[in-house]
Amino acid sequence: MKRAGVLALQGDFAAHADALRRAGAEPVLVREAGQLQQIDGLIIPGGESTTMLKLLHLDKLFDPLAHFAATRPVFGTCAGAILLARQVSNPAQESLAVMDIDVERNAYGRQLDSRVAEIEPEPEFRDRTAPGKLETVFIRAPVIRRTGPRTKVLARYNGDPVLVEEGRHMVATFHPELTPDARVHSLFLEKL
Repeated sequence: MKRAGVLALQGDFAAHADALRRAGAEPVLVREAGQLQQIDGLIIPGGESTTMLKLLHLDKLFDPLAHFAATRPVFGTCAGAILLARQVSNPAQESLAVMDIDVERNAYGRQLDSRVAEIEPEPEFRDRTAPGKLETVFIRAPVIRRTGPRTKVLARYNGDPVLVEEGRHMVATFHPELTPDARVHSLFLEKL
């Protein structure tokens, strides 16, 4: 069985662990650098990106996580997408710069502007998973403003990329773990 880690410092890590179980993986809640050696891939959950960044440095996980991402798959959702982006704005902040994307924080608005939307994923997502619309939960979500030449957009919302992959890595600006649909997590597990 594939062992997928979920960074468990802050954010909705328990919901990701449940989604991984539904998708057929054994989740490992990662709180220490040594645990990265026990997993095949890692999810960085939603939460608050500046808080997560501070905790990564405080717990001495920032550099080990960057080394892990150099050889293993990482999937970031919402705040996790911010931490994986090459460039972050509104305001600018440090990131792991794992994927060639530019992200604007909280671009859909404040907590009150959060929403659930049904979207039609791109054909490549449907071909690799299953047909049907994708329920997306946006909570103070970032917007991907630029994608690099090697990134693939798997889903869009109002024209903006919301699910993107680049090689072994993926980001979603929404929260797939908050729906019963395990297709996004299954797609990530294929990378392990």
